[in-house]
Amino acid sequence: MNVTLSIDEQLVARARAKAEALGKSLNQLIRDYLQTVAGGDDPERSIEEFKRLSGQGHSRGWRFNRDEIHARQDNERKDHARS
Repeated sequence: MNVTLSIDEQLVARARAKAEALGKSLNQLIRDYLQTVAGGDDPERSIEEFKRLSGQGHSRGWRFNRDEIHARQDNERKDHARS
């Protein structure tokens, strides 16, 4: 089905850039969003997407550490407050 929308050009440009950064077309990004909003997400599809994306990061061996993340956020808040 085709749908015509009226959208600000700057918003479309930002959305295209975001979609490109995610390796998707703007069309796919909008379809994915509508699927999320409308519900009925297929759990199997979600699992496949997770598997597809897993292991594509560039962590260089870094592991998620909750305490470290919170400490970093606290430091950023303090630095921002000093500005």
